[in-house]
Amino acid sequence: MLSTVTSLNGFAIEATDGPLGTVSDFLFDDQTWKVRWLVVDTGTWLPGRKVLLHVSALGKADPLNQLLPVSLTKQQVENSPDILEHQPVSQQMQGRLYDYYGWDPYWGGNFLGMGSIASPVGGAVMDAPGSDAAVAEIAQGIDQNADPHLHSVDAVTGYNIHATDGAIGHIEDFIVEDVDWTVRYLIADTRNWLPGQHVLLSPYAVTDIEWLDRHVQVNLSREKIKAGPPWDPVNLVDEAYVERLHQHYDWPGYPR
Repeated sequence: MLSTVTSLNGFAIEATDGPLGTVSDFLFDDQTWKVRWLVVDTGTWLPGRKVLLHVSALGKADPLNQLLPVSLTKQQVENSPDILEHQPVSQQMQGRLYDYYGWDPYWGGNFLGMGSIASPVGGAVMDAPGSDAAVAEIAQGIDQNADPHLHSVDAVTGYNIHATDGAIGHIEDFIVEDVDWTVRYLIADTRNWLPGQHVLLSPYAVTDIEWLDRHVQVNLSREKIKAGPPWDPVNLVDEAYVERLHQHYDWPGYPR
């Protein structure tokens, strides 16, 4: 099922023996455009800790009750490797989590088959997006151990989007498939360019994510985007629209 990230934020995470907390963010891999980790706010249960859950441990989302079940006990999560709140997510830390839980680091595979997007170190720092601390850490290259391909959805939301011949708007949201947790589309708010309109852009079009300038580069012209099929947020994404969208941009289709 396709869902926007904003609609999933705040969902309760339910372990096999009780509540763990709520969804606060998602971390995606810019090489595969798959969500790799769920960031859980554990509230007062585990204060001062950041809990990461691999998406392979998640059950089917329940939109009616705003619930995401996870196949873990509260004790397992409490005894998991300690990752501090403002510590960057490194490959070493992820390895410790994979080992502890027995998770498969290659779960889901390389869906898009795209090359990696260049980005500076510090990409997975969990400071507030745009905060002085976050910008300073990136600029100074403090977090040399951070996974350079892991990005916070919350941090990238709001980034400007640059076409090949100019800016078109900013990222307002992400659409993900909650079965394999692939990022299917970025929702672009183009109100300052195309008043009242939003457009969907596939990760196929993204060529770069710039952390210091806070923008995403796509390989499309403004005219090509302007001529694309209009998107109706009420219907989210249906099969007929996807076909028109991918034909217009000459994007490959997604597996069904």
